[in-house]
Amino acid sequence: MPKTGSGDANCIVVKLSSGYNVGIDAGKIKEVKVVQKAAANENREKAVAGGKGSVEMGAKAGVSEGDFGNGLISLLGCGGTIASKVEYKTGAVYPASSPQEIVESFPDISRISKIKSRVLFQLLSEDMTPKHWGIAAAEAADEIKEGAQGVVLMHGTDTMGYTSAALSFMLQELPVPVVLTGSQRSTDRPSTDANTNIVCAMHAAKADIAQVLVCMHKGMDDSACSLHSGVRVRKMHTSRRDAFVSVNAKPVGEVDAVSGIVRAHGECVKRDAGRKLKLFEKVNGNVALVWVYPGMDGKFVKKLSDFDGVVLAGSGLGHAPVNAFGAKGANSILPALGKIIEKGTLVAMAPQTIFGRVNMNVYTTGRMLLEAGVVGNMCDWLPEVAYAKMCWALGQEKNPAKAAELMLKNIAGEISERSEIEKSLWACVGGF
Repeated sequence: MPKTGSGDANCIVVKLSSGYNVGIDAGKIKEVKVVQKAAANENREKAVAGGKGSVEMGAKAGVSEGDFGNGLISLLGCGGTIASKVEYKTGAVYPASSPQEIVESFPDISRISKIKSRVLFQLLSEDMTPKHWGIAAAEAADEIKEGAQGVVLMHGTDTMGYTSAALSFMLQELPVPVVLTGSQRSTDRPSTDANTNIVCAMHAAKADIAQVLVCMHKGMDDSACSLHSGVRVRKMHTSRRDAFVSVNAKPVGEVDAVSGIVRAHGECVKRDAGRKLKLFEKVNGNVALVWVYPGMDGKFVKKLSDFDGVVLAGSGLGHAPVNAFGAKGANSILPALGKIIEKGTLVAMAPQTIFGRVNMNVYTTGRMLLEAGVVGNMCDWLPEVAYAKMCWALGQEKNPAKAAELMLKNIAGEISERSEIEKSLWACVGGF
């Protein structure tokens, strides 16, 4: 691996097949010989042949020029690790990339397509708010209206699933793909996964797909990325390269990082230049996502009346403490919950188990919550997807009853009619 400009000058860093690095004392190396020339490098050179992209940058935006014949891809920066650098004295990561730095950091992408790049935000994703979702949606829509054949959003991984869900509701009837990608390690670290992710995202943005997708590492090496539906994806590990998993659904497809070939796994929305994009960027950020926990009581729930909407991540099939049988010493949030619903707070249920769907018909607890006005029965959405959808729904409809109707309408595949049986939970999460 290339030197990082810091650390032990006598240390040789070697990348392992797992994607991680190991340091070797140069003084202890007795012999170096070429066993085999890396086929991936030869294939990559062939894959990107046919267009050399030089970069001409303006003050705020840049376009790479080349003879590609497949239109322009818009590259929008939203911050995150993929658009950050390491400050080696402290090890801290900070957002510091201009549009020019973004394109120059990933030389392979300018050989894939003509690119227009600009920065929307310089934020770590934990600092994103629902307002940023609306801005990102509007900016992506503008790029598409101006002729972009695809949009790639570089985003932090921590809350990428929230943003991808929100954009799936805000950008309806997409004629071209909108692809979110990021990285677990910043671009100037030798172990970065950023280049593979963004190269694959660029290929996905040119593919015959027209929906919101998340493009991240399929495995621990750099051979391929999975394409996940924007409403079915979750970050399931703090640091692994293959941290992103499709939940209650299979990935939409995958991208070969070497050849750039995009393979679809099942049904997906196809690209259609004649389709008219519908933008619904209004959002209500006064929504809470609350994890149901043992000991949760009515005093806490009363405070939720300050919110226009609340998503409860319930236990099991969609449960919360209601003390259905009057057990001594048990709490019931039902009276307080009923009051905030009566006063106009929209309350929806999602499964904190992540996999599976809400079914409040099975146990008395669920039926009591249904009678109190909690919506979301039989929905198999993720808690963060339900949260993003509620922010969106209350942005379209102030009336809680009408917003509830939007919540229960399948907009982008976030609610399925039936669940496929997996051989094991490990098969669901990709074999972690």
